[in-house]
Amino acid sequence: MWGIDLIGPMPTATGGAKHAIVAVDYFTEWVEAEPLVHITKANTISFVKKNILYKFGIPNTIITDNGTQFDGKKFRELCDKYGINNYYASPAHPQTNGQTEAVNKIIKHNLKAKLAAKKGSWADKLPQVLWAYRTTERGSTSETPYSMAYGAKAVIPRGNIFLFTKGTTLSTRTQH
Repeated sequence: MWGIDLIGPMPTATGGAKHAIVAVDYFTEWVEAEPLVHITKANTISFVKKNILYKFGIPNTIITDNGTQFDGKKFRELCDKYGINNYYASPAHPQTNGQTEAVNKIIKHNLKAKLAAKKGSWADKLPQVLWAYRTTERGSTSETPYSMAYGAKAVIPRGNIFLFTKGTTLSTRTQH
C-alpha cells in the first residue's frame, strides 16, 4: 500500500519547480519524491509509473487526497488497468493518509534545516534528504526503509556528508 501526496508551494527552485510529489510505501516506509513544475494528471501518472509500478511492482492499494490530479478519469484508468484499489483521504480526515503526511513534515523540516538561506535549491537537495530518510532507522520497525526494501544495510558515505545542521543528522532531528 502506497500513500501519495503533494508538498508545496515552496520557493521556486532551479528549473521552476514549486511542488514535490511524495509517495510512501506503508510497509517498508520507503519514500519516493520528485520536484514538479506543474501539478498535472500526466505528471502524477508518470510519477506513479516510474517511481512505484516500474520500480517496486503493482501495489494493492494507493491512498491519495481527492485533488483533481488523483480524482480524474486518467488516474482511475491507470488504477483500473493494473487492478489497484484507489482510496481517497477526506480533507476533514487527512490522517487517513497519515504516514504520507508525517513524511511530508519530515522532508519539509529537513529541507529547511539543510538549506537555510538557499531556499530555492530545495529540489537539488531533495535526493540527499530522501537518502538520509531511507537510511535512518524508523521507530516503528527498528529498521531503515532501505533495509526493509532491499534486505541489506546501505553503505553510508564516510564523514557523514548528509549532516543537516552542525552536529545533527536526520535521525537525531526527527526522534522525539
